[in-house]
Amino acid sequence: MSEQEEKRSRWYNIRLKPDEYQLLNGRFKKTQFRKLSEYMRSVLLEKPVTVTYRDKAMDDVLEEMILLRQELNAIGNNLNQAMRNINSTHGNADTRLWMNLLSMINTKLEPSIKQIKDRMNQYADIWSQKLRAAKA
Repeated sequence: MSEQEEKRSRWYNIRLKPDEYQLLNGRFKKTQFRKLSEYMRSVLLEKPVTVTYRDKAMDDVLEEMILLRQELNAIGNNLNQAMRNINSTHGNADTRLWMNLLSMINTKLEPSIKQIKDRMNQYADIWSQKLRAAKA
C-alpha cells in the first residue's frame, strides 16, 4: 500500500445532543483508547473495543494514599530543616535543648513514617497488580 492510501483524508462530522455526548464520552473513558477519534472509528467499523473496569472506591483510596505520602514527605522535610537550622546556631543552651528535643522526635517519628510509607507502597502494588490481572 502506498503512503497516500493509508492517510485518513475523509472527514465525518456528526452532531450530538448533550446527553448523547456524555454517554459516548463516558463509554470512551472506560476504554484503553487515548483519543476519542480512535474509539469512534473502532465502534463505527465494529472492531473490538476493550473496556477496562476501574474500581472508583479503590481510585479514591489510591488518591488519598498519594496525598498522605506527600504529607509524610513534607513532615520529614520540615523536621530536617528544623534540625539544620538548630545545627547552624550551635553553642548556646537553648540550641542544645532544641537539638535534643528534635532528635528525640525524629528518632520516634522516623520508623513510624517509614512503616506507613512501606505499607502504602504495598497497597499500591496490590492495587496495580489487580489492575494488571483485570486487563489480562
